[in-house]
Amino acid sequence: MRPVRRLLLLAASSLALTAALPTLSMAQAAPAAAEAPSEPWAQTASDIPADPAVRFGQLPNGMRYALLKNATPPGQASFRLRIDAGSLMERDDQKGLAHFMEHMAFNGTTNIPETEMLRRLERLGLAFGADTNAFTSFDQTAYVLELPNTHAETVDTSLNVLREMMSEALMASDAIDAERGVIMGEERTRDTPQLRVLKTQLGLLAPGQRLSERLPIGDLEIIRTAPRQRFVDFYNAYYRPSRATFIAVGDFDVDAMEAKVRGAFESWTPKAADGAEPDLGQVAPREPETRIQVEAGVPSSIQLNWITAPDTDPDTVAERAESIRRGLGLAVLNRRLGEIARADNPPFLGAGGAYQTLFDSLSLGVLSVAFNQGAWKPALERVEQESRRLAQYGVTDVELQREITEGRTALQNAVATAATRSTPALAAGLLNAVNEDDVFSTPATALAIFDQTVEGLTADQVNTAVRAVFEGGGPLVLFTSPVPVEGGEAAVTAALEASRATPVEAPAAQAQLEWPYSDFGTPAAPDSRTEVADLGLTLVTFANGVKLTIKPTDFRDEQILVTARTGIGELALPTDRATSMAFASTVMGPGGLGKLTADELNRVLAGRVFSVGASQASDAYVFSGATRPEDLQLEMQVLTAYLTDPGLRAAPFEQVKGVYPQILDQLSATPGGVFQRDVTGLLAGGDKRETSPTVQEVAAMTIDEVRAGVRSGLASGPIEVAVVGDVDVDAVIAAVGSTLGALPARGEAPAPLAGSDQRRFPAPPAAPVRLTHTGPGNQALGFVAWPTRDQIGDRTEARQLTILADVLQLRLNDEIREKRGLAYSPNAGSTASDVFPGYGYLSVTAETPPEELATLFQAVDAIAADLRDKPVDEDELNRARLPAVERLRRSQADNGYWLGQLSQAQSDPQALDQIRSNVEDLQAVTPPDLQRLAQAYLKPDTAWRAEIVSSQPATAAAPQPTAPAGG
Repeated sequence: MRPVRRLLLLAASSLALTAALPTLSMAQAAPAAAEAPSEPWAQTASDIPADPAVRFGQLPNGMRYALLKNATPPGQASFRLRIDAGSLMERDDQKGLAHFMEHMAFNGTTNIPETEMLRRLERLGLAFGADTNAFTSFDQTAYVLELPNTHAETVDTSLNVLREMMSEALMASDAIDAERGVIMGEERTRDTPQLRVLKTQLGLLAPGQRLSERLPIGDLEIIRTAPRQRFVDFYNAYYRPSRATFIAVGDFDVDAMEAKVRGAFESWTPKAADGAEPDLGQVAPREPETRIQVEAGVPSSIQLNWITAPDTDPDTVAERAESIRRGLGLAVLNRRLGEIARADNPPFLGAGGAYQTLFDSLSLGVLSVAFNQGAWKPALERVEQESRRLAQYGVTDVELQREITEGRTALQNAVATAATRSTPALAAGLLNAVNEDDVFSTPATALAIFDQTVEGLTADQVNTAVRAVFEGGGPLVLFTSPVPVEGGEAAVTAALEASRATPVEAPAAQAQLEWPYSDFGTPAAPDSRTEVADLGLTLVTFANGVKLTIKPTDFRDEQILVTARTGIGELALPTDRATSMAFASTVMGPGGLGKLTADELNRVLAGRVFSVGASQASDAYVFSGATRPEDLQLEMQVLTAYLTDPGLRAAPFEQVKGVYPQILDQLSATPGGVFQRDVTGLLAGGDKRETSPTVQEVAAMTIDEVRAGVRSGLASGPIEVAVVGDVDVDAVIAAVGSTLGALPARGEAPAPLAGSDQRRFPAPPAAPVRLTHTGPGNQALGFVAWPTRDQIGDRTEARQLTILADVLQLRLNDEIREKRGLAYSPNAGSTASDVFPGYGYLSVTAETPPEELATLFQAVDAIAADLRDKPVDEDELNRARLPAVERLRRSQADNGYWLGQLSQAQSDPQALDQIRSNVEDLQAVTPPDLQRLAQAYLKPDTAWRAEIVSSQPATAAAPQPTAPAGG
């Protein structure tokens, strides 16, 4: 992904301030006691029926389980084991131990040695991180396993591992001491401007409440010094059957799975009394208050909050109906705010309203706005006045009916696709339902409640519900800024009071619109049609040169994915200078169409299922979308309209230009951000297409250059289309024939600009390239890359290199993370270009303290040397290769995989054979293959290194943790 695209993802995330919070737990030693019955399932206290396909049960020891048969993808399963405890349960001397305990559960049990637990799962095809993981939040700790198959060995081993983690964790003192460095590394990595804002946010919203004092990462001093007994206390008090819920979703027999669950967990008994439930504190009466946090690297934003007591009512039809009414009103507000942000010269970058309950501690109405640095006053005024306009005049009937239509369409689509929901998504949904004490109901039930709620619904009822969002204690204003705010809190408070005294008028009515892109010429019949039986493909060509590849699948009901490619994309751009075309992708989609803005497009097609993505890629312009069979014709009309009549409006371009300095500042604040900003361009040999432009370069860019470049790029070149999913082949041919196939012939694509089709890996520097960030002095990042090869034509060796990268990852986990504690999350990867001949690289990235960079590089060199000097053993190869094979097989049961594989199925003569050989290539990798690749590519004299350190003074290194007395 190019730097500018990555920056724009960051821009999108900076448009709103969120309260996304992590997770952990606490303990209290006490004598063993009889297990109390666990809380009933939510449906026992609700008038909402639970999904009858889920088997809800409870073991005699109090542990609950929820089992659901699901065959999307076939042959696989997702396990979740939730412990009803997180950081809110910690004692004052245990802050951080719930999260620490999550780590220790992986570090050896009574019957599984520390080094063996992950290896057992890897031998079954579960990769650490991707398939074997866990997380800790304020109110829960959850363990996650993604099983590549439901063979008896895989299921039995996975259940055994989970049972051992729950009841048999050793928490050996030496293992605790070794893990302290990993936890401290995680804290160091997560110590970002955004986390520091979150701490301020919770302090403003919940002063005196436990929520503001129990971030899951905890207290570093406790992490460094807590004796073993505190871990034991927490584990025995909270890791117990009555607090455990096991969830299994997948392609298995429910009776057989239930028997296995009982066999694994029925003998689990608690070792101490149940841990105490925390006193979460009370929501105190609040007067208006303004707080400013100046923090380099944060977006300029204001959040207005209204606080009320937490909504802890049971999940009932009445509760959901109230949520629907409130949600419809917020949807109207957010659409109004979104249209303002997308207009010419908007007063803010993005804004929105929301309502949520935080961890049974408080309920929160939120109005947030992001803006360009310094432009806070018009942003605050406009968002305040728009929310008040809604409160005073309410939603219009037209707006309400649109949101009802959109909501109903989404729910109807969920009903239609219910039979092929993905297993991991269902497991996540069950876990969330358990954690929120909600009923896990069917999509049909959700639709029925929605229809019941909106039948006869009036705008006044919606207005009453949405007004309550912005009532309560407050407003509590949190202003985050990378620079001091002139006038401080008094100026912000005064501006808000002045805005609230400004009268507002009723919203203006919007004009009625019609869809103007239904006729692209005489529908074309195919020139040729070929079946590829073994891959289930139909290959079609039209007289105008359009190539169409169709793959019907049964992976997801009602899902169709489409992509269309044309032109040569960035190959038409120079490599030695930044151009306005760096922002082409930011304009093509949001710029709408010639006859409709993006908002008008969504308005005129309300209730239809379609999407559009339009971007400039390395070697093509790419148009993509997702739809359902009923709307396939419309989807093709939308994509064809974007190709033939792009709007390319100035508003999104100017918005991104305006926010770009903030984006660079945010990236500069962390080593990972600087890596994201700079390293891809450096590895591309300074190719300006891969280099983040400077603020000055962006300021000089113009929308006219973007328009000229995109229109020129779209003017010629064959079009290649791929359609995958729940399709009828003849219907696809007809839809493409009446849209892209009906266009005039477009001729050949232009030749690449001289030199633009070449990319060279840089020569290794004598010393690591040094970059700086503006964050804390104890944060640094080390990076090593070795040049390899492309994947053009024959992808065999590129695939072998991915396995070498997976072996390298195993070594990093073992040596860098576990043995040395140098980095929390070291990462190895392999990149192979499908555009630039000869270009690719293997890489290692790790965030570490600056004083450990030299040690990190030495450790990586030693790992590379060992891979060159001797072949890996079969066990290590299998632990790397099998998860890769299983990951690929899992992908092959998804429409997205096939869309990517088939996007150039007809223009690339090797494409189909390479699809056929994918699994076989990975399975065929041998230890000699990996040693040969290591010798060919992991050479010390080709390694390119970079280090990213702080421009701030480094703090003194923390002392090495030692076991406290009695630990």
